[in-house]
Amino acid sequence: MKLAINASRARSGGAKSHLLGVLSELNPILYGIEEIHVWSYSELLISLPDKSWLTKHNVEVEKKTILKQLWWEFFILPKEIKKNKCDILFNIDAGSVCRFKPYVVMSRDMLSYEPGEINRYGISLAHLRLIVLKYVQNASFKNASGIIFLTKYAGNTIQKSTGLLKNITFIPHGVSENFCCKQPSNNWPINNTQPIKCLYVSNIAPYKHQWNVIRAVKNLREDGYNINLILTGGGVAGGNKLAQSKLNKELNFSDPESKFVKIIGFVDKNKLPNILKNSDIFIFASSCENMPNTLIEAMASGLPIACSNRGPMPEILKDAGVYFDPENPTKIVNSLKKLITNENYRKKISKIAMLLSTNYSWQKCSKETFTFLSKTFKNYQSINNE
Repeated sequence: MKLAINASRARSGGAKSHLLGVLSELNPILYGIEEIHVWSYSELLISLPDKSWLTKHNVEVEKKTILKQLWWEFFILPKEIKKNKCDILFNIDAGSVCRFKPYVVMSRDMLSYEPGEINRYGISLAHLRLIVLKYVQNASFKNASGIIFLTKYAGNTIQKSTGLLKNITFIPHGVSENFCCKQPSNNWPINNTQPIKCLYVSNIAPYKHQWNVIRAVKNLREDGYNINLILTGGGVAGGNKLAQSKLNKELNFSDPESKFVKIIGFVDKNKLPNILKNSDIFIFASSCENMPNTLIEAMASGLPIACSNRGPMPEILKDAGVYFDPENPTKIVNSLKKLITNENYRKKISKIAMLLSTNYSWQKCSKETFTFLSKTFKNYQSINNE
């Protein structure tokens, strides 16, 4: 079997980490794979391992307009796949319009499927894009020979729109070993002279609710808690400026002198484990996710976690965190107070989270992914040879 991978528009941190993780852990012989061809942009291709069985095709389509990207995927990529004599295509994003058969697709984007989330974008090009993306993804799912969902929540939610899909599997992402620690952190502030350091790792988007977290921390400080907040993870997602505007407005109201909120912005993945290590509480306040990599990274790091009760978060974190409504600062305050005031509970859930995080490894993800690809190809061959 010769495998083609379409990663031409894989811009998210999760997509890049996934491709690097599964290929780094792969022994292709075990799955009957002779060659793998990856089509992507130079930045991502450089990060992938250099293997005799891996051929990298540089296509800078992400720098072009969306129409030119779709043109390339629909008309050019199938020809490239055939020219390199590949047998099956793995689209690592359901937004692809490449219809080389057979193909397996991975689900990543939930915004188009979560009730109410699109409305956060108002009347905008981003709103229109999400509506169009839903139709593109639905067609991709329905025509695929196999579908990989990252969580059961994502699979169940999307199938409410598509109807029941055939040949699906659930394969979560992994977490890199440099995030893992042997025991929960012991650097908790001894007294009120040292601030409690809260960390929220995420880009800025309407469904991330950084402004509500800032308001919650402000209210805690007014209640006498010495607490700071660090925001990191990147810039504005999807080109939408509404979220940045809400964030700036909240900063001007809650922390105009920048006393307790620190915005770091984008941080290289290799530096993030050290930032987690030097934090006391991890906050995750998103209302829409397929599978949040930063959450499982925080779980592996041994931090006590205050988490949104939406989407797949309870499926992943289970009873290893405190939950809140991400749109209600008072609920966020209550969750943080529970962690701050109860040392035994803090330590208990941190240990549980670390244990749960061991279920997420790139080795396991790689094995399950390529087993599924191999079985899907064999099934396709069997059906079409009858």
